[in-house]
Amino acid sequence: MAEKKRPQQRNGFRTNEYIVYPAHGVGRIMSIEEQEIAGAKLELFVINFDKDKMTLRVPTTKLESVGMRKLSEDKIVKKALTTLKGKARVKRTMWSRRAQEYEAKINSGDLISIAEVVRDLYRSEAQPEQSYSERQLYEAALDRMARELAAVEKLDEDGAIAKIDEILAKSARSNKAAAEAAEDGKAAA
Repeated sequence: MAEKKRPQQRNGFRTNEYIVYPAHGVGRIMSIEEQEIAGAKLELFVINFDKDKMTLRVPTTKLESVGMRKLSEDKIVKKALTTLKGKARVKRTMWSRRAQEYEAKINSGDLISIAEVVRDLYRSEAQPEQSYSERQLYEAALDRMARELAAVEKLDEDGAIAKIDEILAKSARSNKAAAEAAEDGKAAA
């Protein structure tokens, strides 16, 4: 029996293409294959997540419900990087509620929402230490954002993290300078 040729493209996604799977971040479509599961033939994307050493099989018909998408366009990446420059918006709600909101943003797969989490949980050397759970969420968001940035801008992951850190540190310095200037203005008045 001859080996059936596997499709190279389905629903706008191609083999060897990097994609974003909201719950796991950036992965690569290794192949599109057909499997028989419980007597039904299913066409599946075989997605490899190198960093997690994980392979996921996603039915081609379930793309929308799982939220799988192409890498962000340059315009979205620029907006996410601009989001990092903003002032951290930390709500005065209980940490457990904020943590759930941050987790939901990270798992949404939306690069701008993930950038908001990175911005809000970033701590410079001059700021107080983070709790363990804050640090975990920050690192998860930073990792997701860096992996997509690296794939879009053809950088390695360390280069992407360095770029994000540089923006955050610069923004923290300028926000601190603005706050000090405001304090000086009040003291002089």
